[in-house]
Amino acid sequence: MKKSVTKYCIGVMSGTSLDGIDLVHTKIEYKNNTYSFDIVHSETISYTNEWKSTLKNGFHYTAEKLAKLDAEYGIFLGNTIAAFIKKNNIKNLDLIASHGHTIFHNPAQKYTLQIGNGPYISAITGVKTICNFRVQDIALGGQGAPLVPIGDQFLFSNYDYCLNIGGFSNISLVQNKQRIAFDICPANIVLNHYVNRLNLAYDDKGLIASEGKCENNLLDKLNALPFYTESKPKSLGFEFVEEVIFPIIDTYQLSTKDILRTFVEHIAVQIGKKVVSNSQKTMLVTGGGAYNTFLVNRIQFYTKTKLIIPSKSIIDYKEALVFALLGFLKDENQINCLKSVTGAHKDHSSGIVFTCN
Repeated sequence: MKKSVTKYCIGVMSGTSLDGIDLVHTKIEYKNNTYSFDIVHSETISYTNEWKSTLKNGFHYTAEKLAKLDAEYGIFLGNTIAAFIKKNNIKNLDLIASHGHTIFHNPAQKYTLQIGNGPYISAITGVKTICNFRVQDIALGGQGAPLVPIGDQFLFSNYDYCLNIGGFSNISLVQNKQRIAFDICPANIVLNHYVNRLNLAYDDKGLIASEGKCENNLLDKLNALPFYTESKPKSLGFEFVEEVIFPIIDTYQLSTKDILRTFVEHIAVQIGKKVVSNSQKTMLVTGGGAYNTFLVNRIQFYTKTKLIIPSKSIIDYKEALVFALLGFLKDENQINCLKSVTGAHKDHSSGIVFTCN
């Protein structure tokens, strides 16, 4: 790469927990072999109940209906980003990098699908748009995920561990001088599913879970799932939750607060198993789960590692920020996907570029 590069990018992220669309307008600079960033504008656009239901049910759609949804969601993303640009009077903008919304992710069967990708976003905004970051990695024998660890390596390398607790929990660390990362277990995608029964979007600070009772038989069954002992790299999709997790939980016919309490313990146990318990080591905790005080306390119970809860902008927008970095790297034809993380045959520069000049 050139000695010095500066780009203004918008990173766009929609997570499986369906909290909304995270948008970050950031200045990313490469200078003296070091990357730095400055978040200029950021916003989360909450989904309407209709969009939440549609995206959640997309997993069950026919091919034709899913193709229609892909177009509709792409238009929705394009209009949402255009409104963000107008609202913040953004003049400096080199590219948009969008993750899209994951409907399917099954690398073992060689497929993944993120809807709402590029052409519509580029056409509506008039800005170069980079998306579809997972497909090439799967074609190269990788998991297509997680993708955020390149950001951990370039932007957050001062932490021993980078833990994200979103729809799924995943972790990134350096092992044998290589960055590795993997999905640990489902997280908010399960907690939110059950708290929705109480007409709540999420369990604020984990207060409802904290009042529940841990069902140890269910906890043991969850902890015994084969995924947790499979070798890395590995990643999870909604298929695992729909086909494995929900059926196990639902056989126990527990109250909502007992389900939440038990699953919080499950998340904490699984995270604890992946971390060296050492008070000298630090772990950055981001994603919506960082606000779940009860969950964070249970994670701390299973490890002496120092948990670092960063600023709200990093908790909320780290993933969108890293997708801006992925776009920056792709635009410079630099590696943005690490074989040590995904298990692909080689490091590569992933993503598809759309322009409407």
